[in-house]
Amino acid sequence: MKATISIFQFRDDMVGDSFSYEGANTLFDYLEDYEEDCGEVLEYDPTAFRCEFTEYKSIEEIKENYNDIETLDELKDRTTVLEIPNSERLIVQVF
Repeated sequence: MKATISIFQFRDDMVGDSFSYEGANTLFDYLEDYEEDCGEVLEYDPTAFRCEFTEYKSIEEIKENYNDIETLDELKDRTTVLEIPNSERLIVQVF
């Protein structure tokens, strides 16, 4: 059984300690594009999404958590990075 989730429901579930409003929008768009590109339907699991993706305030915050990352390009070479429009914030797929 699959359910169709609207952006509104997704934001309600994701915004708070884990994601900003803009971050939730960016992640939702990415997941929808992923479904279209791969031709598969993702199981809606907000807990799994929070475990798999992390929103950071900037590349500087990421560098504090990952000593072996110096640049955004290095990070992009290792994992999926979603840039949140009109901000320095980034969403990183855990690697």
